[in-house]
Amino acid sequence: MDDDKRPETRRPRGISRKSVLRAAVAAAPAAVLIGTGAGGATPALARDQREAGRRLEPTPTCDDGDDPTPPQMEGPYFKPNSPERDAIVPPGTQGTELAVSGFVFGTGCEPLADVLLDWWQADPNGTYDNAGYDFRGHQYTGADGSFRLATLHPGLYPGRTRHLHVKVQAPHQPILTTQLYFPGEPRNQTDPLFDARLLMNVQQNGAGLVGTFDFVVNA
Repeated sequence: MDDDKRPETRRPRGISRKSVLRAAVAAAPAAVLIGTGAGGATPALARDQREAGRRLEPTPTCDDGDDPTPPQMEGPYFKPNSPERDAIVPPGTQGTELAVSGFVFGTGCEPLADVLLDWWQADPNGTYDNAGYDFRGHQYTGADGSFRLATLHPGLYPGRTRHLHVKVQAPHQPILTTQLYFPGEPRNQTDPLFDARLLMNVQQNGAGLVGTFDFVVNA
């Protein structure tokens, strides 16, 4: 299917083993995450939910229609040795706050601890910091497989839709390199790299945004 015709949807996640585990983990006292916004679903997200269920791949092991998480190209701007931190916004930088949270699961739907997530992205003006480590950083999942990233809504890089880069590596396992996308972006329909299976769930939360995404990796 042509990239500009790929539907911008993710198949709704029924009651699967992974969904139950995610709910159980999220309910634990130690797992306090930003997962939903007080402002409710955005019109773009509501549209994506209405259109869900079209032309995605058959249900695999974890019964979510997108497992394991699809890889994507690294791109030209990855830098090794990013600082360990879960907030990657340089002091004084203005923009729309974005909190991304979720879990990392194995293909057997078990939450994975100590998984490395290495993030990088464009700043709100669409520029990557190639001299330093602004909007770059790595973190590890907690004992419950959870993560939370504090950043700003990325700007538009020429020729691309809005996105986040990430490398995900469970202990002693291969690295998954991929990208996460935002629903409702006009350029989703023209970006040749866009993959609807990598759409985050994004909601407005006051003046900021909260996004959720669960990774599934071979482990």
